Amino acid sequence: MRSTRIVEMLEVTEAAALAAGRWMGKGDKHAADGAAVEAMRGAFNGLDISGRIVIGEGERDEAPMLFIGEEVGAGGERIDIAVDPLEGTNLTAFGQPNSLAVLAFGPEGSLLHAPDTYMNKLAVGPMAADAVHIDATPTENVQAVAKALKRPVEDIVVCILDRDRHVDLIAEVRQAGARIRLISDGDVFGAVATAIEGTGIHLYLGIGAAPEGVLACAAMRCIGGNFMGRFAFRSQEERERAEQMAVCDIDGILDMDCLVATDEAAFIATGVTDGEMLRGVKYFGAGSRTHSIAMDGKTGTVRFIETVYRTGGEHFWVRMD
Repeated sequence: MRSTRIVEMLEVTEAAALAAGRWMGKGDKHAADGAAVEAMRGAFNGLDISGRIVIGEGERDEAPMLFIGEEVGAGGERIDIAVDPLEGTNLTAFGQPNSLAVLAFGPEGSLLHAPDTYMNKLAVGPMAADAVHIDATPTENVQAVAKALKRPVEDIVVCILDRDRHVDLIAEVRQAGARIRLISDGDVFGAVATAIEGTGIHLYLGIGAAPEGVLACAAMRCIGGNFMGRFAFRSQEERERAEQMAVCDIDGILDMDCLVATDEAAFIATGVTDGEMLRGVKYFGAGSRTHSIAMDGKTGTVRFIETVYRTGGEHFWVRMD
C-alpha cells in the first residue's frame, strides 16, 4: 500500500513537471506556474485520499487552487500535503537549471503549517548531520562539515541564495576558505542537494521562504540529513499569523521534529529543467520522459526514477535505480 501511494504521488509531480516544461525558456513564469498548479491539482483529485494542503500556493484569497487549507483527493486516507508545483518559476521561464515540481506528504497533523515569511535555514547531509548547528557561526559550521566529511575546508561547497541580504554570509564563508554555489532561485534544491551524492554541494546556509523549509526538511528527514531553521519575520502581521498556528516556539529553533513530526514522511520531486540532482523533462515525437527522486522516510529508501510516457499519457516504462 505504501509503495502504491509513493507511485501515485510520483505521478502527481510528473504531471506538474510535464505541464510546466512546455513553458521552459518562454519567459512567462506565471504561465509556467499556472500550468504546473492546474496539472498537479487535477492529478491529486484522481487519488483515493483526503488530503489537506498545509503548504501551498498561498492563502485562499491569494490562490485559486492548491491554496493552504484546501482539500484534495477523491476521499480516503487522511494526509497532510506540502506542495511547490513549480519550485523555481524564473528558472523554468528562462531555461535555467534545477527547477522542480515538488511535494511532501505525511500522516494528518504531521507537517508544520508554516506562515508565508522568511526562515533562516541550515541543511546538511547524513555524514555531517550531528556536526552543525544553526546558532553556530558560518565559519564554525563550514569547519565542522569539513571535519565530518574528512576533507579540507577548501573542498567544501556551500550553497547560498544570491540575495543582497546574504552579502555578509557570503563574505564570511569565503573568508573561511570554502567555495560557494550561488543560486538565483530554488532553495529546496539547494538544501536537498547536500544529501545527494554527486551534486557537489555539502552545506546549505541562508534565509529563504519558510514554506519551502518544510518541504526541504521532509526530504532531509527521509534521507537522514539535518535541517534546522529560525523564523525571520518581516512584519508584526507575520508574527501574529505564526502565533495563531504555532505548535513550536516561534522564536526558538525549528528542528526536524517541529517541522515534520513523523518518521513516515515522503518527499518526491520531478525535474523540470536539467540540474545536478535531476534531469529535466524531455519531449519527443512519441511522448515524453521525466526524471524524479522519491524518498520514503518509513522504509528509508531513496529512488531515482525515469518514466517514459507515450503520446496520450500512458506509461511506457519506469526504471528505478
